Amino acid sequence: MSRHVAIVTDSTAYLPARTMERHGITAVPLTVVLGDRALEEGTEISARSLAQALQKRRPVTTSRPSPELFAETYRRIAASGAEGIVSLHLSAELSGTHDAAVVAAREAPVPVRVVDTGMIAMALGFCAVAAAEAAEAGGTVDEAVTAAEKRAASTSAFFYVDTLDYLRRGGRIGAARALLGSALAVKPLLRLDGGRIEPLEKVRTASRAIARLVEIVADRAGSAPVDIAVHHLAAPDRASALADSLRDRLPGLADLHVSEVGAVIGAHTGPGLLGVVVSSR
Repeated sequence: MSRHVAIVTDSTAYLPARTMERHGITAVPLTVVLGDRALEEGTEISARSLAQALQKRRPVTTSRPSPELFAETYRRIAASGAEGIVSLHLSAELSGTHDAAVVAAREAPVPVRVVDTGMIAMALGFCAVAAAEAAEAGGTVDEAVTAAEKRAASTSAFFYVDTLDYLRRGGRIGAARALLGSALAVKPLLRLDGGRIEPLEKVRTASRAIARLVEIVADRAGSAPVDIAVHHLAAPDRASALADSLRDRLPGLADLHVSEVGAVIGAHTGPGLLGVVVSSR
């Protein structure tokens, strides 16, 4: 594997550990603040602990990595021999992570391109893998960025949440505020659009939401080769059923990942989240 261009992302990409290791991708952790404790996502707080805290209505907030943490990461990677770094992060509409990386990149010992992918979860993860594969093939920083941007342009993310309350509290719903007021009577479907979480449809039951997610993803995927990620928080049975339905419906299915989201996304969506990322190859 070429190491002249290194790939950095953040903990909200939710890439499998084996994938990160295989491609040499580094993830900078965001922080979850639970009560008076600041905990790093992925190492100091689990999705299960987060879900339990939310169910008990304990105060939970999140924060971006500090510029200093990014700077330390860039220095370490440069010291290992990298001649350039591509730093890919979740939507700047949802987090200040991108801005923190930009600040750190100015003082990095090697060139760093910081990219706002406009994505989140495995929608971001697929972009990071695309950039890593371009670097492994001997690509330049610019070529790795182009690969990530191309993957982002062919990637969509759709979400079901049991309630909009967590998104409302965290200020992450954008135009989905239009759904408030009727939220208690419906189950909202959302999508990632322009880096923001926006309303898509309203359905009456969780089972109908799962069926509708399958229909939406099947329409989006068509017969083209696609990679799929199914995410959930404290809803493994629903996620498994959703994944099984997608296997049956998608003739071009290449890879399918099923995983629980981490604490940062979970803090803003709440238990019961289901998400589907569909990414054309």
